[in-house]
Amino acid sequence: MRAMRTWDIFCNVVDNYGDIGIAWRLARGLAGEHGLDVRLWVDDLRAFRHIWPAIVVDADRQVCEGVTVCAWRSPFVATRPAEVVVEAFGCALPEAYLAAMSEQSPSPVWINLEYLSAEPWVAAHHGLPSPHPRLPLTKYFFFPGYTPDTGGLLVEADLAERRAAFVQDGMPAFWRELGLAAPRADELRVSLFAYENPALPDLLDAWAADSHAVTCLVPEGRVMPQLAAWLAVPGLRAGDTGSRGALQVHVLPFMNQDRYDRLLWACGLNFVRGEDSCVRAQWAARPLVWQAYPQAEGAHWDKLGALLAHYTAGLDGATADAVSGIWRNWNAMPDAPGMAACWAAWRAHQAAIERHAQAWCGRLGLTGSLAGKLVEFAENKLK
Repeated sequence: MRAMRTWDIFCNVVDNYGDIGIAWRLARGLAGEHGLDVRLWVDDLRAFRHIWPAIVVDADRQVCEGVTVCAWRSPFVATRPAEVVVEAFGCALPEAYLAAMSEQSPSPVWINLEYLSAEPWVAAHHGLPSPHPRLPLTKYFFFPGYTPDTGGLLVEADLAERRAAFVQDGMPAFWRELGLAAPRADELRVSLFAYENPALPDLLDAWAADSHAVTCLVPEGRVMPQLAAWLAVPGLRAGDTGSRGALQVHVLPFMNQDRYDRLLWACGLNFVRGEDSCVRAQWAARPLVWQAYPQAEGAHWDKLGALLAHYTAGLDGATADAVSGIWRNWNAMPDAPGMAACWAAWRAHQAAIERHAQAWCGRLGLTGSLAGKLVEFAENKLK
């Protein structure tokens, strides 16, 4: 019987939680669903603990969810490289580890896991090799994406079943956990996870002026100062509430990954940011508004436009305009409609947008699983 394959995943935590969130989901999937021996090397365990509270921040090594979590420190501790090495988002492997990789025979399969994009060029670059300039090693670029000829999307095999069970039976208990009553029939519950955004006050104004109740659930994060300013309070923290007009605001504690999934499943509309929460919102089968990570000279608008083109394909013109209008405004794209008009259009087409979100979730399955495609790619190279 063949020994269990060994995998090393390296993750450098940047200023947000998307990188470690993706690396952790991937590590859990490779270990739990594919039976692999996975080490996850992380340079900031304190940030990691924000999304997974079981992490012990001062441990050099710990086993969590079947994954060996290793503290990535400098200088790097000498260690035997795994058979497959995943460099998450170009984080630059330690030189000592690279040198050890070059001495292995056969060489490890070295994969650079790239950021997700719906842009057309992704498929052409997926899987391309890049020889190391000095060492006898080759790195392969692996691009997640929205078409079958890319690396697919992160998703657990049982995600749809867990979501369906929660929607069927779990929501009342979830609302009680958050200290909230079940939503009224005409009430819209919205989750808001965002970077700082100049469009936020106009969005809050639109919700406050709505003809029906809007409840906004905001995990603690970077929009707290803006939200406090709009509510005219000195500051906000978990447990605080505020209201104006039709809008009720509830500040929630920062959530671990599994609980955040349940929030997405429970809400009627989810504002999400970056990569990880965007993908999870799509798998939630609920309407969403995405805030791309802002880049210089509006480079992120290309990513936004590409995903919008995929996401709105097949929608009638008015519904597609309602979706794209609010996405474009939320991302400060040129010539975007004003937020009041965007919200009115979204409300007018809400039922169609909700049906589309469910159908889109089904279409996502055609892209394939990122973990499964990574394993297949690595096995082909290891033969």
